[in-house]
Amino acid sequence: MPINHIIVLDNRPAGEVSSSNFKLITAPTPDLKEGQVLIRHHYLSLDPYMRGRMNAGKNYAQPQALNEVMIGGTVGEVIESKHAKFSVGQTVQCMGGWQQFSVVNADAPGALKSVDAKKIAISHYLGAVGMPGVTAWYGLNKIIQASAGKTVTVSAASGAVGSAYGALAKARGCRVVGIAGGQPKCDYVVNELGFDACVDYKEHKDYMSLSGALKEACPNGIDGHFENVGGMVLDAVMLRANDFARIAICGMIAGYNGEPLPMTHPSLILKSRLAIQGFIVSEHLEVWPEALAELSALVASGQLKPRETIAQGLAAAPEAFMGLLKGQNFGKQLVKLI
Repeated sequence: MPINHIIVLDNRPAGEVSSSNFKLITAPTPDLKEGQVLIRHHYLSLDPYMRGRMNAGKNYAQPQALNEVMIGGTVGEVIESKHAKFSVGQTVQCMGGWQQFSVVNADAPGALKSVDAKKIAISHYLGAVGMPGVTAWYGLNKIIQASAGKTVTVSAASGAVGSAYGALAKARGCRVVGIAGGQPKCDYVVNELGFDACVDYKEHKDYMSLSGALKEACPNGIDGHFENVGGMVLDAVMLRANDFARIAICGMIAGYNGEPLPMTHPSLILKSRLAIQGFIVSEHLEVWPEALAELSALVASGQLKPRETIAQGLAAAPEAFMGLLKGQNFGKQLVKLI
């Protein structure tokens, strides 16, 4: 059995994440038992939710345990199997974590999923055709309830969730406006993803200025918004929200280091009769098949052109993750492990 390289959480961050919070270790890969499969990971997904799991406090899931492999989605190949449904060479997706190999109990519900590597690059199963894509699908359809002619917005528009959201919203006939950081990202959002407009939040020092830019980009107001950031961005959107607008919240990256994120004008929730709902996509497994079918079709047809930032090698994961939290990535952040 191969020697495994693993990144564990060595200690919890106080404020911003640093490389000293992680530790790279080696360990033997255990022999397989009946019903288990050995996976060699090709790609590791880095996602903002991991930052919240690094804290010891209350969250929607148990905190990441110290001295254990960091949580994370992976896609790779079966290199040994003692399970009838999985064979050597098969491409599979699992929550393999920050490591080169993982042993999976394949009978556990949802633990291991076979994916088609013929029409879609396997890395996309960690982004547009994976958890981020389904997150966008759920927020748009189940919370925002988008329909033709409505104006919808999304923060972190060039990222894995935002790009999928844009393609899905355009397919429903919406006017789609993104919020992203930097002109290159805004150009990509409009020119390659097909958004109707994009606002560069880095050009604005406060929520009032950003709100003014949103007013120009959304002359008929905002009917639905998907929030990944919080803070100034959410304040600006709420000022432009129409009566009965719906806001889906799946991320608050502006506060992941522990900063409080007070809402500047909470009275707008009442005055505009806003519906604001947070959600965790893993709690809605019933929609995944429908969502993944649509997302697969969008990617295969070229209607959704996901962009990726790829770090090379497991040892690069901590620095890539810290860059993700600061918005330095372009599109989906991955680590290539082979």
